[in-house]
Amino acid sequence: MRYFEDIEPGTIDRFGRYEVTREEVLDFARKYDPQPFHLSDEAAAQTHFGRLAASGWHTCAMAMAMVVENFTGKAHAGLGSPGIDELRFVRPVYPGDTLRCESEILDKRQSRSKPLMGSYRSKLSVFNQDDVLVLSFIATDLIRVRDAGTHPQS
Repeated sequence: MRYFEDIEPGTIDRFGRYEVTREEVLDFARKYDPQPFHLSDEAAAQTHFGRLAASGWHTCAMAMAMVVENFTGKAHAGLGSPGIDELRFVRPVYPGDTLRCESEILDKRQSRSKPLMGSYRSKLSVFNQDDVLVLSFIATDLIRVRDAGTHPQS
């Protein structure tokens, strides 16, 4: 089981492989982000995208799928997340792209009011098959503390 004490700032984890399909781009756009450049080759050709592009929100969902797959089968004392910061849609994602992730632990701190819980911040970066950054954000995650006697860090 991975606990707060096991989290080391500076650690980088590389994982995931997600193949972006045209059908999935269109399906997501129809349901959640029905802007013309996510739905039509012709409309997308008239924009800076130049061709059909995935929604940034779809790219976030693909990244989350890779994060969850990376945790699957690994015991982790995670308690969810209060949110993300600095979300950036850096470059378009297109059908045919293959995505991967890198996550770097930035820092951690133990809760003063809830001694059995800590948090850590990590930067998630998503790259395409050409190692071009397409998405990034800073995530804050909550995690159980293994040893309740551990003193909160300042």
